[in-house]
Amino acid sequence: MKQPRTQEELEQLVRSTLGHYEGRVEAFWQGTRDHDVSQNIETLLRYLPKDRPLQILDFGCGPGRDLLDWKSRGHLPIGLDGSLGFCEKARALAGVEVWHQDFLALDLPDGLFDGVFANASLFHVPSQEMPRVLRELCATLQDDGVLFASNPRGGDVEGYNDQRYGTYLCLETWQQLVTEAGFVELEHYYRPAGRPRDEQPWLASAWRKV
Repeated sequence: MKQPRTQEELEQLVRSTLGHYEGRVEAFWQGTRDHDVSQNIETLLRYLPKDRPLQILDFGCGPGRDLLDWKSRGHLPIGLDGSLGFCEKARALAGVEVWHQDFLALDLPDGLFDGVFANASLFHVPSQEMPRVLRELCATLQDDGVLFASNPRGGDVEGYNDQRYGTYLCLETWQQLVTEAGFVELEHYYRPAGRPRDEQPWLASAWRKV
């Protein structure tokens, strides 16, 4: 069995990952601002109430691209990111509340959100911490709230890619983790759509709190 990472090692991987992003705020924005993730946003919306503005936590909001989309659709998004530079950029861009929080040291209110939108963010959580983080996201959802997550998939491996730490899980491992955290699966799919499976590096899934 793999030896768990120490607290010092966890803090180091967070510093390294966030340091990568802090030095590339504007470059990251320019490189991702035109990415179309409407399929993911609409998947989350499909399982949520249609008769009112929704409280959405954009978990790992980056510089704010998707916060703008949620806001333009008439909803009430709040962003969260570990990068201070991303938080500042997102606040200025989207004009909404953005929380500066480390993924491994979250301080979330109970039962506030209709949905959590974790697009390309949860894979930065080490596998040993993933169960706890998923339980915390479950707790911040209202009853019957929905979690959407999209992560690069892999063969249950993790480690550094340059400065960034990533966890790359197969479907079965991901399903087990999220189910054990208090969710039931609604659907999953691979992205980009319409490509052969070996050209679809992203695993997207939607889950209801039970």
